[in-house]
Amino acid sequence: MKFVFATRNKHKVAEIQLLIPNPIRVLSLHDVHCMEDIPETTPTIEGNASQKAFYVYEKYHHNCFADDTGLEIEALSGNPGVRSARYAGEDMNEENNIRKVLNEMDGIAHRKARFKTVISLVIDGSEMQFDGLMHGSILHEKRGSNGFGYDPIFIPDGYSRTFAEMELSEKNKISHRAMAVNKLVEYLQKLA
Repeated sequence: MKFVFATRNKHKVAEIQLLIPNPIRVLSLHDVHCMEDIPETTPTIEGNASQKAFYVYEKYHHNCFADDTGLEIEALSGNPGVRSARYAGEDMNEENNIRKVLNEMDGIAHRKARFKTVISLVIDGSEMQFDGLMHGSILHEKRGSNGFGYDPIFIPDGYSRTFAEMELSEKNKISHRAMAVNKLVEYLQKLA
């Protein structure tokens, strides 16, 4: 089986390739010559995942899965949420996004947050969605150099280290994305 993973994020591709077993083959957007920006214009994480998967399926005629992930912080009314990648502006600079969150959280004691990933799988025009949630809290400063996005300021519940302080193999066992991917893989294995 072959599926296109609708992302340009090399970190996500590396994470997912470790999680998807053979004989399922994952193609990148580059593999199907998709060079344009795929729209992400819906107001929800679920909607963006669906929009991306259907875009690739309809334009490139490949079964596809796409994910969208957001960091939802309780004290910020769920922000950055669906706008996580562009929270500090359209340049999508991870450092600026982290700085904006830390500035907005300055002086706030309640630091509960969660990462939410939704994967939309489109096979022959039919869609299934799989989600993963990881609850945790936001630090006052960055810790660690692994990972990407908000990983340096997020500590998962039950752990003493941020995602950015964990090895990729450890993060892949517990993360929100791993949870959603495991549900996806379980579904795909039934089809194989």
